[in-house]
Amino acid sequence: MPPRRYAVGRADEATNPDSVRATLAEFLSTFIFVFAGEGSVLALDKIFKPADYGSYGRGGYGYSHGHGYGRRGGDTGRGASDLVVIAIAHAFALFSAVAASINVSGGHVNPAVTFGVLLGGRISLIRAFFYWVAQILGAIVASLILRLATGGMRPMGFFVSSGISELHGFLLEILLTFALVYVVYATAVDPKRGSLETIAPLAIGLIVGANILVGGVFDGACMNPARAFGPSLVGWRWDNHWIYWIGPLLGGGLAALVYEYLVIPVEPPVHAPHQPLAPEDY
Repeated sequence: MPPRRYAVGRADEATNPDSVRATLAEFLSTFIFVFAGEGSVLALDKIFKPADYGSYGRGGYGYSHGHGYGRRGGDTGRGASDLVVIAIAHAFALFSAVAASINVSGGHVNPAVTFGVLLGGRISLIRAFFYWVAQILGAIVASLILRLATGGMRPMGFFVSSGISELHGFLLEILLTFALVYVVYATAVDPKRGSLETIAPLAIGLIVGANILVGGVFDGACMNPARAFGPSLVGWRWDNHWIYWIGPLLGGGLAALVYEYLVIPVEPPVHAPHQPLAPEDY
C-alpha cells in the first residue's frame, strides 16, 4: 500500500504501461458492472412486459418514478421481489468487476471511489482523471450495447420516486456512498487490513447490494456517477440527474477523509511533492 502522498502525477503517465493497463481494467470492469446491473433492470421489464415494451412509456412495469425498484399499483409482492433481484444482480456484478481488476487498477469501478482515494492521497490526480474517463466510457459503451442487444429497450437510468424530494434523494446518495467508500477503505486501502484484503471484492459487492435494499425504492441507490450517467445518456433520461453526481462524490470524499484522518494511524509526511507516486495497490 503506498503511503499517503498528494501529487499531480507523472507527465508520461498517459503512455506508461502500468497506467494504460490500469485504465483499461477500469474501463472493462465498469463495463461489466453496468452491463449486468442495468441489464437486470431491463430483463425484469422484459419478463413482466414481454409484448408491449414500447407502449407503456417511461414508467416501465414498476417505474412509477424510480429506477424500477418500486412497485406498480398494489403489487407489493412483485415490487419486493424485483428489489431483491436487482440488489443481488448489482452485488454479484460488482463483486466480479472488483475482483477482476483489483490487482491491476485497484478495482475502483466508480468515480466516487476514485475521488475518495484521490482525496486520501492514495492516487495521483492524473491517474484519477484517467480512471474517471475510463469508468464513464465503460458505462456508456455498456448502455449502448444493452440497447442494441435488447432490440432498442431504453436504459432506465436513475430518478427519485414519486413522493420523495430531490433533497431526500441527495441525502440518501451521500449516506449510501459514504457507507460504500468506508467499506472500500476498511477492506482494500487501510494499511492494517491484513487478510481482509482477500474478501474486499465480496465486502464491496455486499454493501452495494445492502444499500440497494435500503435506498432502491426511494432514489434507486446509485452510489456511482458512471452507473447513472451511461444509462441516462443512452436512454436520454435526465430527471434528478445531478444528485447522482454530487451526492456520491460528497459521500465518497467524506468517507475517505474520515477514514484517512480519524481511523488510519498518522503517517509521517512525505517531502517529495514532485516525485511520482509509487505504483498503487489501490
